[in-house]
Amino acid sequence: MTLSTTLKRLFALLCSAALIAWFVLGGDREAQLAALGQRLARIDGLQLAGLIAAFAATYLLRAGRIFDEFSHFAAPPTQPLRADPPAEGAGKVLGRPGDFSAGHVRFASILRLSLIHNAMVNVLPFRSGEATFPILLNRWFGVPTARAIAALLWLRLQDAFVVLALAALVWPDLPAALRAMWIAAVLLAAWGIPHWARNHDALLDQASHSKFGRLVTKFRSALAESTHGAGRSWLWTLANWSLKLVAQAWALSLLLGASLQSGLAGAMGVELAAILPIQGVAGFGTYEAGGAALLRTHGIMLADGLQACLILHLFVIACALSAGALAAVLLPGQSPASSSTTENTHA
Repeated sequence: MTLSTTLKRLFALLCSAALIAWFVLGGDREAQLAALGQRLARIDGLQLAGLIAAFAATYLLRAGRIFDEFSHFAAPPTQPLRADPPAEGAGKVLGRPGDFSAGHVRFASILRLSLIHNAMVNVLPFRSGEATFPILLNRWFGVPTARAIAALLWLRLQDAFVVLALAALVWPDLPAALRAMWIAAVLLAAWGIPHWARNHDALLDQASHSKFGRLVTKFRSALAESTHGAGRSWLWTLANWSLKLVAQAWALSLLLGASLQSGLAGAMGVELAAILPIQGVAGFGTYEAGGAALLRTHGIMLADGLQACLILHLFVIACALSAGALAAVLLPGQSPASSSTTENTHA
């Protein structure tokens, strides 16, 4: 483990410890619990059902975005699944629609993968749950490791770009010129990464004989495949985040007895904290601090903001774990073609 990784993990532990210290030492624990209970009581059964339905819809939108990218990924029955691409013919294993049988990957299987991945990301420390995504893509659908990792990277980059662009639109008291520059920088990065992947520098081809050159070329090719349907994936991502932010804003406004605009500021704060490279364990500490910081710009006291964001965080984790558990029990894992191929391979 490198020094930088160790320092990041220590900082993550400190962030979570700070939240625990605030809750335990910031006053009478019974009073703190009573305050949390009073805030939670502001949400009635119908509103709670609406929030759960909204989060369920975001899960479907996220799964739809992944399904749109990987619905063609099913190995032909005569071809065994491979964990990694062979030395030659790498273009065929990157999953172009013409190289794999279409229609074998079921949406239910992708939904199961997405929900399990979401649950793991929410509870495992130090973002280690992210590994679930490429591992399950490879095991269930035969997606090569490099392709799966590139897909995860592009998925998270799209999330970050959308959150950053929306943050620029709603950030309070931001000069118009700076707001425009912020959005332009996000749009430039969102365009530049797929453009680089699809139109790589010719120098990489010349350096492909080196180990580093082959690695970069392989990853660029995988990223180019992942960004092939970028237009549709942007629509899926925008729909998902618009609904998710509105749902979280609604929850915070109910918990705080504040306006939806104030709730939106808090929702942007928790999501901006969620994309930071350093976070608390399972997000605890940084998540609440990010939301409370932006709620302060709307006159919400820090303690009130921390309480509301803590409840929201627990609700998000409860939804993620419940959905992940139901998916693991009720939804199919492998597609029929992948399952039969795996059986033939082990025979």
